[in-house]
Amino acid sequence: MHLRHLDLNLLKAFDALMDERSVTRAAARLSLTQPAVSGILNRLRDSFGDPLFVRTPRGITPTPRALALTGPVKRVLADIEQLLTPTDFDPASAAFTVSVAATDYALRAVVAPFIAALRPRAPGIRVAVRPMDEADMQARMERGELDLALLTPESAPPDLHSRRLFDESYVCVLRAGHPQGAGPLDLDSFCALDHAIVSLQGGGFSGATDAALAQLGRTRRVMVSVPSFVMLLDLIRSTDLAALVPRRLLTDLQGLQALEAPLPIPGFTKLLTWHPRTHDDPGHRWVRGLMAEVCGVGDTPG
Repeated sequence: MHLRHLDLNLLKAFDALMDERSVTRAAARLSLTQPAVSGILNRLRDSFGDPLFVRTPRGITPTPRALALTGPVKRVLADIEQLLTPTDFDPASAAFTVSVAATDYALRAVVAPFIAALRPRAPGIRVAVRPMDEADMQARMERGELDLALLTPESAPPDLHSRRLFDESYVCVLRAGHPQGAGPLDLDSFCALDHAIVSLQGGGFSGATDAALAQLGRTRRVMVSVPSFVMLLDLIRSTDLAALVPRRLLTDLQGLQALEAPLPIPGFTKLLTWHPRTHDDPGHRWVRGLMAEVCGVGDTPG
């Protein structure tokens, strides 16, 4: 009998016939008619090249070949049953790698606190942080090279699953002891400051703040453009530059002061996205749930 010709239903029928030693009782156990089970028995005989069961006044008696098959068949069926039965996920004993694509902002606002929460709960789960490349991201997920990506709704491909993590807003940041002082910041004072911004592509000197100012007929002086929020905060601590910074980055205000901007600046929404191939995996569901938890999202499954 070749594996490509194997019908698992035949093995289930063989197991029932061996246990019941009766075509009638085996049929009842399998929820089949007696003629259907008799037909299956004929197929079993053809497949194994042996009568397997001989009719007697008390039912059917297995042949030596059938007796030899009993243990292996039960083991095969048990293994298949185990494969098809979902197992409870245990983070403490889990051992796999999850890869996450994130921007500089998301690394600090999401990935760092996620890893801090992950380590004591699931020490065997490794985290590979990948650079964000939106153009190739979905293909990398399809190839299994990437599991999660931290995106905005505008950049999330529609074919991916997603979960909203939070809405972000901006605050104006100055160094502690800045000549501007710590009082409320009006629009004239804001525009008079020298500013620094983050340009992820590099070299940009305008952004959402400048668009908001333009609607009011105002401008500001953007003097420095850097590709990293971490660098931006270090820069603000050591100069008299000002910057609009996402609030979630300001977990450590040492050497800094935060002032409300004198005009509304559009914020953004951060999404956690993943491919359908990992959607139902218990380990990945747990990882996504933990990432949502550290972002303050409820316990709705992800």
